[in-house]
Amino acid sequence: MATDSLRTGTTVELEIGPVAHGGHCVARHEGRVVFVRHTLPGERVRARLTDAGPEAKFWRADAIEVLDPSPDRVPSAWPAAGPGGAGGGELAHVALPAQRVWKETVLAEQLHRLARLDLVPRVEAAPGDDERGGLAYRTRIDLHVDAEGRAGMRAHRSHDIVPLTDMPLATEDVAALGLFDRRWPAGSRIEAVAPADGSQAMVLLDGAPFDLHSNRRDLRPNARAAVREHVRVGGTDYTYRVAAAGFWQVHRAAPGLLAARVLDAVGDVAGATVLDLYAGAGLFSSPLADAVGPDGRLVAVEGDERAVRDARRNAHDRPQVELHAGDVADVLTGRRGAVAPAAAADVVVLDPPRTGAGRRVVEAVAALRPRRIVYVACDPAALARDIALFGERGWSDVTVTGYDLFPMTHHLEAVAVLDR
Repeated sequence: MATDSLRTGTTVELEIGPVAHGGHCVARHEGRVVFVRHTLPGERVRARLTDAGPEAKFWRADAIEVLDPSPDRVPSAWPAAGPGGAGGGELAHVALPAQRVWKETVLAEQLHRLARLDLVPRVEAAPGDDERGGLAYRTRIDLHVDAEGRAGMRAHRSHDIVPLTDMPLATEDVAALGLFDRRWPAGSRIEAVAPADGSQAMVLLDGAPFDLHSNRRDLRPNARAAVREHVRVGGTDYTYRVAAAGFWQVHRAAPGLLAARVLDAVGDVAGATVLDLYAGAGLFSSPLADAVGPDGRLVAVEGDERAVRDARRNAHDRPQVELHAGDVADVLTGRRGAVAPAAAADVVVLDPPRTGAGRRVVEAVAALRPRRIVYVACDPAALARDIALFGERGWSDVTVTGYDLFPMTHHLEAVAVLDR
């Protein structure tokens, strides 16, 4: 069939090439680049075009039949997230060790392409994941409700809701809530949180606390809308109040793992000035405050008002913590009425959103002249772009370690340490 006559929905036979950022592999059909999900390098598949047309620069497709399988292919750990199914499980057909190799390849490629770094970063498993087969790790899940009242997830690159009967990535405590065993108001959104230590779980329906027993929302202004998260870091136990609808690492082991890695990466900072940017509810702030000690200074900056309220409560007993609310770039530069918190810093820790820090924040951090920057990233492309910007300003000694905190998906977390 001629390329110009192919449209979305057409099935083509493809030889699959290398992995690419975003959870797909690269193939070509008569010279046209096709990004294919649900496949593996070296496979030969029949794929259904999901986004195609004669004017498109590239096409997208789902592998729907495997003609020559890869040795790394396994039975899907989450069939409902297969071709045409729910988004969020695009690597469920890949053996766990191969998933990590996949992510190492993507991380290395992004660092090379965008930051001109020839690193071969390792992607490490989180504790307990191999024993659980890469499943039952999410302490937080978001669901949408279809027109028939069934809870599910959106299909990949679509607003269509795929109803589910279970969610294998969710922890046992989340699964025990029985979210898929009942009917919900059509068009609503469900957020479920079950702290990793087994403490009281919460369900929100359209942002309001929902009582599963009475089957109604609690609309009182003082209704409980937060959970307690307990994290052990460096032999110390920390307790955090976190809004149920706020940001917190979803993997049950992620908070402790990342906080320990950050604490190790900053080194000896007793008496130093350390900045914690995009501090959220203060996951890193409390351990870092203890590390700088009473003679040091921990400056935390966060833009989300809900997270700022939590961070104030979580660090209330540490006088060395200064918390600044507002856009990170504005706070650092003193713009829009903000008071710049520091003229210099010894170490800067930043954990930006998926889009990265960007040029304004990089320039503001560089102006503080820290000896070390510790960058926690959830997107390898954004990380690589920001590393390149820091490299232009003198932070060219870089190490990167990846962490597989999102098994069965293409996502990963990475920690980069940058020195001058």
